[in-house]
Amino acid sequence: MESSAALTSIRLTSSIRPSRFSSPFLSPAFPPKPTSLSLKLQKQFPFTSQNVLQASNALRPSASVSASEAIELADIDWDNLGFGLQPTDYMYFMKCDQGGTFSKGELKRFGNIELNPSAGVLNYGQGLFEGLKAYRKDDGNILLFRPEENALRMKTGAERMCMPSPSVEQFVEAVKDTVLANKRWIPPQGKGSLYIRPLLMGSGAVLGLAPAPEYTFLIYVSPVGNYFKEGLAPINLIVESELHRATPGGTGGVKTIGNYAAVLKAQSAAKAKGYSDVLYLDCVHKRYLEEVSSCNIFVVKGNVISTPSIKGTILPGITRKSIIDVARSQGFEVEERLVAVDELLEADEVFCTGTAVVVSPVGSITYLGEKKSYGDGVGAVSQQLYTGLTRLQMGLAEDNMNWTVELR
Repeated sequence: MESSAALTSIRLTSSIRPSRFSSPFLSPAFPPKPTSLSLKLQKQFPFTSQNVLQASNALRPSASVSASEAIELADIDWDNLGFGLQPTDYMYFMKCDQGGTFSKGELKRFGNIELNPSAGVLNYGQGLFEGLKAYRKDDGNILLFRPEENALRMKTGAERMCMPSPSVEQFVEAVKDTVLANKRWIPPQGKGSLYIRPLLMGSGAVLGLAPAPEYTFLIYVSPVGNYFKEGLAPINLIVESELHRATPGGTGGVKTIGNYAAVLKAQSAAKAKGYSDVLYLDCVHKRYLEEVSSCNIFVVKGNVISTPSIKGTILPGITRKSIIDVARSQGFEVEERLVAVDELLEADEVFCTGTAVVVSPVGSITYLGEKKSYGDGVGAVSQQLYTGLTRLQMGLAEDNMNWTVELR
């Protein structure tokens, strides 16, 4: 750990729940033997605390284990976390050549990376990223939310972008390694989450337009609070009718880095006018809702919740997918279809979903100079779905969906 950071120690009792990615049996009768990860950390970083080294031994539990451990928390202001980068301790690296497969990865100290000026990601935008979160339970254990879904989405995106990708198991184990090595940065329950950012990029040098000869898979993490400064409070959107986020046959349906640079112009203009973000329309008819800059959109009318169908120009959000299942389990009718912009005028509520925002209620939408407001405060449906999903993500409700992966 960094010598400059003070640590807060809390004593508690926790248990390990088996995950579907479990492998070797860990006997509760004996202390865990050093793993290759812990030995590697000890050799590379001899000043690393024993807590982090022992955490790596719990990556693949397959039996319930109870143990008393001290949780070390970084000395930061947990009550005032925003959504910004807080440098942490470690990041994860794994490389492979074009046409090859990813093999052994490693943890390195968090810091700058070196790239050739002719790297494929710098010159031709050959890169993808993912986003997911880790939450600390009240017993100190850690929950990941549907990491295998992020792994599958990265594989789909990599195929579209002519890149090799880690296997689902490699992705999930790398996420576990990175989270456990940075566990002191996971906020106390109710204070936020640890945002996890996996990257896949063409790191090899290439001058002519072609797939890069080498690829790097990297994961870094940062503790975060709310994405929008409003928190769980209504945001104000403006509909963009001239600039577009994606086109049919393009890359709007995968999480490539270029999709996000394309929204910066409209988003910056909207924020300069006091709006929270931008809602995009389809580029063909300029009539149907697509998504917000980094969120999916939902429209509520009575007991029916409608959201634009996934058709290649809209990112298949994992929070979107989860909210649809949660809503249906709560008795709502959910429709995935073309949603016309005119339907916003008749809606009872509108809300956005995404990893960063979870559920963000919309207070107003402005379209062609006309503003439609959706009552005062957070809508009942938005609040109900937000509560239902976040209680599950944080371990406050029983996970009947089998969506969470528990770490110690």
